[in-house]
Amino acid sequence: MNSDGAQQGTSGGDAPLSTPVGTGTPAPDAATAPDGPATLGPVDGSPVGDGAGEEQRTVRVVLVDDHRMFRTGVQAEIGVTERTGVEVVGEAADVDQAITVITATRPEVVLLDVHLPGGGGVEVLRRSVTQMADPERPVRFLALSVSDAAEDVIGVIRGGARGYVTKTITGKDLIDAIFRVADGDAVFSPRLAGFVLDAFASTDAPPVDEDLDRLTQREREVLRLIARGYAYKEIAKQLFISVKTVESHVSAVLRKLQLSNRHELTRWAAARRLV
Repeated sequence: MNSDGAQQGTSGGDAPLSTPVGTGTPAPDAATAPDGPATLGPVDGSPVGDGAGEEQRTVRVVLVDDHRMFRTGVQAEIGVTERTGVEVVGEAADVDQAITVITATRPEVVLLDVHLPGGGGVEVLRRSVTQMADPERPVRFLALSVSDAAEDVIGVIRGGARGYVTKTITGKDLIDAIFRVADGDAVFSPRLAGFVLDAFASTDAPPVDEDLDRLTQREREVLRLIARGYAYKEIAKQLFISVKTVESHVSAVLRKLQLSNRHELTRWAAARRLV
């Protein structure tokens, strides 16, 4: 699906909050129904005021995802401010657009996809350190991704994100997660929370792999698929990119890792248990 430009001040649709976020996503059956977010912080209050005459709190949000239809679906789920308490103040489809929109709108929460053109969610976080550290108006990040890979989760949490939920989350639970992150809580999809805690609590956690950190998120995806024996055409189809783009990513990976061919690349990935 093609990416599109950054957008500010978009308006939401009227989709029910009981369905999974994203346009065209079928509701899961009972066996695969998604869990709500787990929180590592205090649980109190609700996003929308319940008392008669109570003023509703509003959280300002920016959506960062390179799939326009997905952004449209999320906007429809959460963006009706008078009902959800969430005001979507901007959108972006890649790293540069994200930095521009975040700087211009200064949202309370950024919903951040992990895999983005221009360096991925980690690069957005790296370039947003000043906004995250602002003591008066901190910008907080909640990763919203289809990936549940450990390296993706740990990468964005290490980069400063306050939580990580997968795209199977329901609109209602996503709204709850947004408000919790805005309040400073750490929020994770339940099955991700355990290994996140283990990774950061472990005294024998492996050191940061500087070679791997040189690669963008998209280059890591291509690396894993190459190491698993996928052909360029298969990788292009799976990642919704052109064969030429796959070739460019492979060349970049080989150059950054100082490897000569895909066989060396496969051995390199296997040695780090990335396959």
